[in-house]
Amino acid sequence: MAKGSSLVGSCHSIPEHELPSSGKRMPLLGFGSAASPLVPETVKMAALEALKLGYRHFDTAAKYGSEEPLGEAIAEALSIGLIQSRDELFMTTKLWCGDAHGDLVVPALKRSLEKLKLEYIDLFLIHWPVSAKRGTYEFPIKEEDFLPMDFNGVWAAMEDCQRLGLAKEIGVSNFSCKKLRDILAIAKIPPAVNQVELNPFWQQNKLREFCQENGIFLSAYSPLGAIGAFWGSNRVLESEVLKEIAKAKGKTVAQIALRWIYEQGVSIIVKSFNGERMKENLEIFDWSLNVEELKKMSQIPQSRGVPGKHYTSKYGPFKTVEDIWDGEM
Repeated sequence: MAKGSSLVGSCHSIPEHELPSSGKRMPLLGFGSAASPLVPETVKMAALEALKLGYRHFDTAAKYGSEEPLGEAIAEALSIGLIQSRDELFMTTKLWCGDAHGDLVVPALKRSLEKLKLEYIDLFLIHWPVSAKRGTYEFPIKEEDFLPMDFNGVWAAMEDCQRLGLAKEIGVSNFSCKKLRDILAIAKIPPAVNQVELNPFWQQNKLREFCQENGIFLSAYSPLGAIGAFWGSNRVLESEVLKEIAKAKGKTVAQIALRWIYEQGVSIIVKSFNGERMKENLEIFDWSLNVEELKKMSQIPQSRGVPGKHYTSKYGPFKTVEDIWDGEM
């Protein structure tokens, strides 16, 4: 279990981790809302179902287009008494590349809050360590629209978001050890969280060690390989190693992968709009993997499932995927 974590009561008890600046407790299993194509009503209904099942951490981003339906789901949940107050929730959103300019950060967060119908966000992340032409929101970003990020200006504005009370905690996403060092060198408020791809096929040992040493909490996206997204594969769910462990334990392959992440002291963002799978994803906290199973999983060949090719450009700061990750491949 992650340091500073404890069990809290809900339909399913989801352990939490206390974040440094605010003392806010982040549930270690969060409900992801990125979907392609995005159907707002589906997101809203899935979020309401998630709330009924006991999920309290919701992850979104300006880029996903899911802030509005999530906001509607929360408003409805409050009005029907499904939750008693907004304080029961932990909400994460992210700053898009087109708004990653010092003077656009606070207005971008205010727009997100308006869509979410919230007064503050619990965790605000820089989505990728690259900027795009001011005010561009399309994805994929045009090659000629990429710009290097002014880390000083953008991070100072992220700190303003926290000082203004618009964000309880601030952090980053898709940052390598080197880029985290760059932020730590200038930060008055260090990043609380780095959200990255992490699963048994991309275990992030070096980054996990770096973050632990520097008090940055890791959060895992694509815990099951991000099937059906712009990238990803079904290699996690089709893994013979994981299938063998799942069969021996009477669990699903997804549960084995999620439990492994949890045992590394990392929070998990799961994305399923299927009620049964949403339930299964919650059932990972009352059993554990044994030494032999962990050893087998540590021997799985490693490679990124999310190389970040969409963020490379011959005109931009990252010409290759190696540039994005600073060779941490």
